[in-house]
Amino acid sequence: MELNILLDEKNKLICQVKEGDHTICNALRKELVNDSHVKNAGYTIRHPLVGIPRLIVETDTGSNPRKALLAAAQRLKKGNDAMKKAISKSIK
Repeated sequence: MELNILLDEKNKLICQVKEGDHTICNALRKELVNDSHVKNAGYTIRHPLVGIPRLIVETDTGSNPRKALLAAAQRLKKGNDAMKKAISKSIK
């Protein structure tokens, strides 16, 4: 997956999520909302068949939206790794 930065301001980040879809964008959005420094997180897909998702992250003055996005992705990865381990253990 590739991110193309469209807007990078002090407290606002807009990026395209190439090869992304509702699944990854919604998971990131939900994880970003859990961050107390994130004021707004969302995404848009102009057309479901050909649109490239745009992820929008807005933070308060004490946080950087790039760092918030990276932290959210790391938390999702950690949760997915734990789920994978639990499933693998129960299937054996």
